[in-house]
Amino acid sequence: QVQPVESGGGLVQAGDSLRLSCAASGRTFSTQAMGWFRQAPGKQREFVAAINWSGGSTNYAGSVKGRFTISRRNAKNTVYLQMNSLKPEDTAIYYCASGRTYEAVPALAGYDYWGQGTQVTVPS
Repeated sequence: QVQPVESGGGLVQAGDSLRLSCAASGRTFSTQAMGWFRQAPGKQREFVAAINWSGGSTNYAGSVKGRFTISRRNAKNTVYLQMNSLKPEDTAIYYCASGRTYEAVPALAGYDYWGQGTQVTVPS
């Protein structure tokens, strides 16, 4: 069982960068994929990025590919989401989640333990 806790959200201007962190407790962290998701007001939660157990395989939503980078440090039980060239449409609550398996599945159903989320706001 892995319990994620997100941090690093905030208010930034369009074009700025932000790095989110997800600290995950639990002794199985290094064997599980991790994912980032987001939910904007009035919209469904959507996939953003995922990374497999070793960090050797990643998946990105088309809307963030080339701007966001997911990474992990298993020795620190932490996953990161580096977000560059932020846009107003990136405004959302960002959630970290631990995967049901070791694969970087690009879908909500592939994850079972979720954090409380961290707010990212990019004014237009």
